[in-house]
Amino acid sequence: MVNPFRAIQLHQEAGSTVAELRTLDDSELPDGDVDIAVEYSTINYKDGLAITGRFPVVRHWPMVPGIDLAGTVTASRSPRFQPGDRVLANGYGLGDSHWGGLAQRARVRSEWLIPLPAAFSTRQAMAIGTAGYTAMLCVLALEHQGLAPGQGPVLVTGAAGGVGSVAIMLLARLGHEVVASTGRLDEEGFLRSLGAARVIDRATLAAPPAEMLGAETWAAVVDTVGSATLANACAAIKYRGAVAACGLAQGLDFPTSVLPYILRNVTLCGIDSVMAPYALRLQAWTRLARDLDVARLDTATQLRPLDEAIAAAPEILAGRVRGRLVIDVNA
Repeated sequence: MVNPFRAIQLHQEAGSTVAELRTLDDSELPDGDVDIAVEYSTINYKDGLAITGRFPVVRHWPMVPGIDLAGTVTASRSPRFQPGDRVLANGYGLGDSHWGGLAQRARVRSEWLIPLPAAFSTRQAMAIGTAGYTAMLCVLALEHQGLAPGQGPVLVTGAAGGVGSVAIMLLARLGHEVVASTGRLDEEGFLRSLGAARVIDRATLAAPPAEMLGAETWAAVVDTVGSATLANACAAIKYRGAVAACGLAQGLDFPTSVLPYILRNVTLCGIDSVMAPYALRLQAWTRLARDLDVARLDTATQLRPLDEAIAAAPEILAGRVRGRLVIDVNA
């Protein structure tokens, strides 16, 4: 039986990416051993790049974008899941090499799926999504390096974005003094409502470093920006502090020196969410269920229907999206 469903699909015309809302059917789904009725997905920075074609993240065509999805299992060829199970997935090539979550149906490999934590609805799981899960990976990495409340302020860059906003919520609830760096100072009230103790202008960090080793200011940093911002953050880390770097919104370059690392024993932790080991994913989602304030999460979440997903892509690349953007694929 052919089961039609709506999806955002990307294809190429004359070397340019074209995004369309199309009606597909189950026969077109990619390989996988679990079928899912998708309820919610998200728009992340990577989705914005894929949909607009601004950066070549898509590896196979045509492609259904969406690096996150949450929904209910409808069919399973795996003993790990049964019809009716509530699940979520992110990373593992969803949305760039395997059809992703911006569709009403998905077929994926069972080893990519996480059972939905009881603390969250599918909508809340996608309000967290890759961004929030990445924020938790950053917190776990910093804790592994010894970060504890009371050691000093923790800087979060790109604070009004998806990763930044969830990182603020997590760090504040864990007892840290959080300083939020943003280019949208009109969002100061919003950032304080998430738990930021102080808000600073990103311009103070975004210029090329004037010195490779500055005053010891930050106990730790969650950086979503990269480039000069990351370099300046590293230069101002306290002795034996750590930086979790997970983004490159400002650029791919890293204009720094070895001085912070060999004179202050600073640790730079690279955070990859796409291929993180399954055990680490489970740990992150378990901690999110324990440490994230769902009420604050709801205030930082926008909900839009599937037919607005394409228009949202350039918005997120331009930094005009506050917090998390969830897509209701059935609306």
